Amino acid sequence: MNFLAHILLSGSEPDIQVGGLLGDFIKGPLKGQCPSKVEQGIRLHRHLDAYMDELPVMGELLTLFPKPWRRYGGIVIDVGFDHLLARDWQRFHQQELKPFCQAFYTHLETHRDWLPENARHFCDRAPAIGWLEGYVDAEIIPAVLNRVGERFRTPIPLADAWPIVARHQADFEYGFGEIMMALTQRAEERLNGSI
Repeated sequence: MNFLAHILLSGSEPDIQVGGLLGDFIKGPLKGQCPSKVEQGIRLHRHLDAYMDELPVMGELLTLFPKPWRRYGGIVIDVGFDHLLARDWQRFHQQELKPFCQAFYTHLETHRDWLPENARHFCDRAPAIGWLEGYVDAEIIPAVLNRVGERFRTPIPLADAWPIVARHQADFEYGFGEIMMALTQRAEERLNGSI
């Protein structure tokens, strides 16, 4: 899952949502360098990523990517799922997408001083460009993928893999529904302490 999904799956506690985002920015052991609820969100993010990788439907989706794209299929799926989540947002949350995102940006800003530099960039840019809510527009997804691909040691034109998703749209939409259902249940269990 990408940014938007992790924030949603973090529940209603704003600091846990911040941790849901920061799971992509903070690596290594957590030793109290962040507020405890933020660290809870980071741990949830990591748990959900590992759980998603184990789901059979995820493996099935990855087989749709021919070589050399299979290696990067998980990244393409993550970004594509954020598009599907934004597009179908009202299925998953009662608040409309834009106000949800704006409330998140406002709370994230309260943590700005201690955020790692790469997360601070997100904190500064996201509200100005409507980063999270922008995923609703399928036409920007190739550009998002290319920006991700530019961060590799050897840049990869990840947008070139997006037509694979378009060709198998029904499979990806089905997979998205199955994975979101499994992750929502898992996140709720983790947040209420039952696992």
